[in-house]
Amino acid sequence: MLDVIVIGAGQAGLSMGYYLKKEGYDFVIFEGEKRIGDSWRNRYDSLVLFTPKSYSSLPGMKLEGDKNAFPTKDEIADYLEIYTVHFSLPVQLETTVHKVQKTESTFEVSTDKGVFLSKHVIIASGAFQKPFIPSISQHLSQEVFQIHSSQYQSPKEIPGGPVLVIGGGNSGTQIATELAESRDVTIAISHPFKFLPLKIIGKSIFHWLERIGLLYAGTDTKRGVWFRKQSDPIFGFEFKKLIHNGNIEVKSRVTQTREREVTFDDYSTINVQNIIWATGFTPDYKWIDIEGVLDKKGFPIHNRGVSPIKGLYYIGLPWQHQRGSALICGVGRDAEFLYSVIKSVF
Repeated sequence: MLDVIVIGAGQAGLSMGYYLKKEGYDFVIFEGEKRIGDSWRNRYDSLVLFTPKSYSSLPGMKLEGDKNAFPTKDEIADYLEIYTVHFSLPVQLETTVHKVQKTESTFEVSTDKGVFLSKHVIIASGAFQKPFIPSISQHLSQEVFQIHSSQYQSPKEIPGGPVLVIGGGNSGTQIATELAESRDVTIAISHPFKFLPLKIIGKSIFHWLERIGLLYAGTDTKRGVWFRKQSDPIFGFEFKKLIHNGNIEVKSRVTQTREREVTFDDYSTINVQNIIWATGFTPDYKWIDIEGVLDKKGFPIHNRGVSPIKGLYYIGLPWQHQRGSALICGVGRDAEFLYSVIKSVF
């Protein structure tokens, strides 16, 4: 029987592995991909993080290069792979977890490579699990090209003609920005944009967020509670300039679709040829076959990643404890906390 099973070898699972390895626990990290970092490699070609390299490292090992530069998705993928080798973390690749069950004192983890027993299980499978596309997409003509933003790779894969991006988060705006170089682009949003600069007085916005006590402010603090209520900003001003210059048209929330026609909240309509749904993700934890682990919306019940089910933990969830919980810059702090909890019960 293992001491700990970690499910997922992304930034969250590897951070957890760093601390478990330090303590000498008998553990394994299951990962469904063929290579460490593939969840990053498979994202769209032009993806660049908005956290500089100085805020893009895991515990114990810095990401090499200019600390003020913004890493590409492939740099992060390679870094995670190097990190795994450097700390000799026991990652088992191409292993898909189908079910997690619990007896009185033991967890049973069923995978496509067999069944494994463990005293503790840490779910590090990521917050972005099941792409969400609204049901109104089904009312569009089959001639309209539609994909979710998680399927987008580059402009060359999108058929010719104008593109409607639905969703105004950082992924949607980055994709719209790239497409606007060669296409007519419209973006539909449900709330006004809030912009933040990438740098202030030559230093990263994340430096200042940390300096004023917001970046790592816990959800149990006044600052953390206030910060969590704020809508996610769009980092940088390139997208804003494209709107100002008329390169990207902004529309209100989509309310209806029919054949090629899309209707917006202000009752205006456009005919579409291509749609990219940058509409986020929904949780998918149905494979955790343990009563009392999820709330009515399907989200994990936890306190700082600690489940009410003894021995079960989560890491890498958005706002698990602070703004950086689902980001490379902050996940290590949560891993260290969970490590201290696990250590106290061994």
